[in-house]
Amino acid sequence: MIDDTPLIERSLRGDSAAFGQLVQQYQDRLFNTVVHVAASREEAEDVVQETFVQAYLKLASFQGHSAFFTWVYRIAFNLTITRRRRKKNEVSLDAAREQQGLDAIDHAEQAEQQLMREERSGAVHAALGQLAEEARAVLVLREIEGLDYEAIADILDLPLGTVRSRLHRARLQLRDILKARLEDSTSRD
Repeated sequence: MIDDTPLIERSLRGDSAAFGQLVQQYQDRLFNTVVHVAASREEAEDVVQETFVQAYLKLASFQGHSAFFTWVYRIAFNLTITRRRRKKNEVSLDAAREQQGLDAIDHAEQAEQQLMREERSGAVHAALGQLAEEARAVLVLREIEGLDYEAIADILDLPLGTVRSRLHRARLQLRDILKARLEDSTSRD
């Protein structure tokens, strides 16, 4: 794990370049996580920018009980959830896929394989979009970011047992949604 203490201390003394290093170190990873929860690239960009502004303004309140990136992720998730609750509008699957850039093309693939991969990816992202915010956040942090349960608990400010149970329920819900989509598509064929 990276020790951010020297950069934090320099930032607190007014060294904006030190805080800039913290931003560079974590912005891409934070964006990649937030984009899956926010379901929009533009929304994720806004959240990440606002997160680092908030982190800079509140840096003196960072107590170091958790890693800096955990603290920043917690800010980002709180902002994401707050913004989503304000908006409460759903983005269409096509718009979400377009905004997230999920249609990356590997020219070496056969057209049929590429189509199947895109369909699976679209189905998973649509299913993620149907999950409650809490379930989606836990799944993204664990399955996409690869974080351990303790880090997820720190980021979401939840007890470890709650993280485990939410992750279990989220996986079951995702499975059920995908199973229903598969049954629906086979009954139409």
